[in-house]
Amino acid sequence: MVDVAAERPPVRAQNGQAMVVAGASVGTLFEWYDFFLYGALASHIARHFFAGVGEGTAFIFALAAFAAGFIVRPFGALVFGRVGDLVGRKNTFLVTMVIMGLSTFLVGLLPGYATLGVAAPIVLVVLRLLQGLAVGGEYGGAVIYVAEHAPPERRAFDTSWINMMATCGLILSLLVIVGFRLLLSEETFQAWGWRMPFLVSAILLAISLWIRLKLNESPVYRRMKESGGISKAPFAEAFGRWSNLKLILAALGGAVAGSTVIWYASQFYALFFLQRILKVGDLQTNLLMIAALTVAAPSYLVLGWLSDRIGRKPVIIAGIALGAATLFPAYHLLTQAANPALAAAQRSAPVVVHADPATCSVQFDPVGTNRFDGSGCDVAKSFLTRQGVTYRNVELPAGAAAVVRVGDRVVSPPAPPGGSSDEKADQIKAFEDEAHSVLAAAGYPAAADPAQVNRPLVVAIVAFLVVLAAATYAPVSALMVELFPARIRYTSLSFPYHLGAGWVGGLLPATAFAIVATTGNIYAGLWYPVGFATVGALIVLFLLPETRGRPIEG
Repeated sequence: MVDVAAERPPVRAQNGQAMVVAGASVGTLFEWYDFFLYGALASHIARHFFAGVGEGTAFIFALAAFAAGFIVRPFGALVFGRVGDLVGRKNTFLVTMVIMGLSTFLVGLLPGYATLGVAAPIVLVVLRLLQGLAVGGEYGGAVIYVAEHAPPERRAFDTSWINMMATCGLILSLLVIVGFRLLLSEETFQAWGWRMPFLVSAILLAISLWIRLKLNESPVYRRMKESGGISKAPFAEAFGRWSNLKLILAALGGAVAGSTVIWYASQFYALFFLQRILKVGDLQTNLLMIAALTVAAPSYLVLGWLSDRIGRKPVIIAGIALGAATLFPAYHLLTQAANPALAAAQRSAPVVVHADPATCSVQFDPVGTNRFDGSGCDVAKSFLTRQGVTYRNVELPAGAAAVVRVGDRVVSPPAPPGGSSDEKADQIKAFEDEAHSVLAAAGYPAAADPAQVNRPLVVAIVAFLVVLAAATYAPVSALMVELFPARIRYTSLSFPYHLGAGWVGGLLPATAFAIVATTGNIYAGLWYPVGFATVGALIVLFLLPETRGRPIEG
């Protein structure tokens, strides 16, 4: 390990360290507030912008549009990473913040599907892409800016403020949403009130810009500029040299992919799982998430401090490994705590779909054209998926009619629905009415009973998962800064981070819900984060070096 004391003293910062951390963190808080609004309001966005398809597919489309912003993040990282290495850290993350803020504000003004038709979701996706490009340049600039000002012995602690601000951005977005829900009637909020959190982001944009304009350039970048050490070809140096590229690949597959799936599983997926699967009311879900995130957020600082004492790898590996080991039991316990009636019904009256596999479609339609009404199996599974009811599949011989068993009761879907479109609709409705009655008699609730939600336990479970996410995330910024040389740091850090966080993490909600819809098991989507986390922990353990104490000016 390199002796911390041996690191050459940096150019004296013109801003105090507290101002540096505050400026980078407040801007990051604002940008992630913008980004998280979309995820928190996904149900409303699905209703207003994807009204031309079925409810379940519309929600997955809304999540896919959310994921589109993540998909372009690596391209934003390449564009703004190169700019940051060539012209400086400060100006680059000023530009990204303006793009992000304006894109979010315009989402609040965009007419819905009823007014613009198919143009509405197209424009929405374009705005999401702009947001994703901007975030691709924001995170790298902010953490590098803070780390290049920070004393070596508190580098992870100072940069962990930025990672904590991502969680605080989610808290702020939920607080604003709850505020407008309380100010407006439910009908008004459903109609147009959900747009207000997007519109008030203009105020946050002005405040964040004012703070960041007061900051000066990073001392490490100033020293490079004065000495002529700025890279003329960041791409070639970052990706054309195996010594650097192998670190990029190891960071991507290990620290970034492993940490980002735990982060999204603990926060975004928990939010969607409570709302969409466990049927907890939106307002109650938001309040529970605010409480859990507020309780757990300071753990970022504690774990960042810890990694400054014992190293980056032990903290990151512990968080990823514990996350992989505990996600399944934590989500089963979350079901018991948030919707005990559903958990009891799953135990006492499990649902089984008996059908010929040849008559069953995958319950995910990426183009929104399948109504899942062509066979009894499709009708049954489509209904159960919309109700958030987990079920098991049992194969029947070819040509056998599908049946749904709920405990000891049997319901037969039309096999296949026939006649005119009206007759088919009547047959399906009759099945769904009967199935509703059977499920209700077996104890399956239409929604979680607010009085039965074990609020302290839900908060404790989510807070526990967020602490694990903090263990993986708090040291990552310092680790990534210390891995790469200053002249190509913005490019080398930003690209793997946003490829992992954008493609692996950002696709988690949509992919996990598609897995749930396909398998019929409400917990099956968790295999996605568990798989990536397991591989990520092994890569960090065997392929990434310990970086605590490394000089970062060279």
